[in-house]
Order: sequence, then structure tokens, then C-alpha cells
Amino acid sequence: MTTIENKNKWEAFISFLKWKKELDPPKTFKDKFLYQVKEWGIVLVLFLFLNNFVIASFVVPTGSMENEVMTGDFLIVNKFIYGGTSPRNIMFTNVRLPWFRLPKFKEVERGDVIVFEFPGYREEVKPEAFTYYLKRCLALPGDKLQIIDRVIYINNVPAPLPRHVNFNSPFGLPNTYSDSRIFPPLAQFNEDNYGPVVIPFKGMKVELSYINFQNWETFIKREGHKIELQGDGNIRIDDVLKSDYTVEEDYLFGIGDNRDNSLDSRYWGFIPKENLVGTPMFVYWSWDTNLPLTNIFGKLESIRFNRVGALIK
Repeated sequence: MTTIENKNKWEAFISFLKWKKELDPPKTFKDKFLYQVKEWGIVLVLFLFLNNFVIASFVVPTGSMENEVMTGDFLIVNKFIYGGTSPRNIMFTNVRLPWFRLPKFKEVERGDVIVFEFPGYREEVKPEAFTYYLKRCLALPGDKLQIIDRVIYINNVPAPLPRHVNFNSPFGLPNTYSDSRIFPPLAQFNEDNYGPVVIPFKGMKVELSYINFQNWETFIKREGHKIELQGDGNIRIDDVLKSDYTVEEDYLFGIGDNRDNSLDSRYWGFIPKENLVGTPMFVYWSWDTNLPLTNIFGKLESIRFNRVGALIK
């Protein structure tokens, strides 16, 4: 064996000993403390990365998606599929943060169950609190949506019924009845006979007049503009006289599978596409979230083991 080979082997052995020494557990209290801080720091960074960009947990608070998703289901949500985002607000607060989105793996499709940031109620420019909602996306930007006697038509074609769609009553509301809670405010629609409406898309031009001003007022304000109706019937956007408005974002239309027990886009309006968070994959736990933890036996009795592992479609 040559001297050079011996030297190389000796250097490799020394490097191995140094590497092993680095892996040895710390000896002093200070070293142990710093070691633990470092370990927990790595875990925290990995958790924040996974929680913001890859997967997250979501607890279902209402029955609007029953029986596909049940109240009290704990879901694993796939966030990277539509492009994971950095934190949108400071944890446990409603304080907003500048955020960015990673490249998406696929576009949202009709029929996808989606988790999204709630845009606010019908007349709210901004919601009172930062909240995530869960609905089924039924229409994409540019689609024409209409509901006739509970049948949903997308671009004049009946939409497939979800496998667990649910109606509380066998009878729907007549098309002569208009619900004052419905979106948009002046529409003569109800939950069973709705539209037609075109889902706004980026670049879409909307004609404005004093007649439909109330229908578009909140929408335009949500896109960041000031709009006012003057006494003479003219409309100003950002202090400029306007007779039309060009939409700046793409939007979606979401409805709950529990059709008669779902406050959704029929009531509060379009979902900005940028509000998408992800799509739920499966249930990892399920119990009665209305019961307090102090009622430990009631909590344990409410566990729905048959829901654990259920896939969301």
C-alpha cells in the first residue's frame, strides 16, 4: 500500500472521528440546553414550512357539507396542490401579513372540495374575522351558472350531483319567491332557483348604472377601489366618472353539499381565486366538537371511528 493511500485513509478516519464527536450528546447543562433549543428550532421551522406550504389541519365547524364532510371532522388539507402560501396573518390574531404563493401543481376544477379564506358576507368589504370555509367549487371564472328547481346548470349543462348531496325537504322553493338574503342584493333569486350569473374573470367588463350599482358596489370595493353613486345617477370609481368596470381577479362559485343548510356563494357572493387554501384529502379524527373537554366521557363516547380515514371526494 502506498504512502499516499495510507495518508488518505488516515485523513478519512480522522474526519469520521470528528463527525462522530459532533453527533455525541452534549455533556454540560449549557450544551444540553443549546442542543434542545436547536432541535426544537429545527422542528418548528419544519412544522411552519409544512403547515403553510404542504399540508394543514382543518376542523369542520358546521354541517354545510354533510354528508361528505361531517361537523366535528378533523381534515388533512393538501395546500401545495393549488400553490401553498406564506402565512396570511399573525398566528392566533386577525392581523394581516404580506404573503406570497408558491407555484401550483394544478388548477382548481369543477367539483373540487375546497378550503378557502372567507371573503365576507354580502355587504362586507372585509370579514370581521379571518376564517376558513369549506365548500364545493361548482363554477369557474367565466362560467355561466343557473339553478332551476334545484338542478345546477353550468354553461347550460346539468352539473353532476355530488355522491352525498342532501336536501332537507323533498320540495324546493318556487321560482316566484325571492329571498332578500340572496346574492346579489337586488336579484329576484332563491336558493333553489338562482341566476343565471356569469362568474367574474380577470378582464371581464361590467356595465354599470344606477340600476345595478348595489349589485357591484361591494364587489368593486373588495377589489380595492372607492365607488360612489352620485345624485344625478352617475357613478364614480376612484373619483373618475365611469360607466363600466373591468374585473381585476378570477373568481369561483362554491356551494355546500347540504344544499338547504349551507350559507354559500348563493348568499354572500363570489370567492376570489387567490383566497384558495387547498383541498381536503381525508379525515384523521372525528368527534363532537360542541362538547367541552371537561366532559371527557362524553367526548370519548362521541368519537366516530368509522369516519377516521374517510376520503373526501
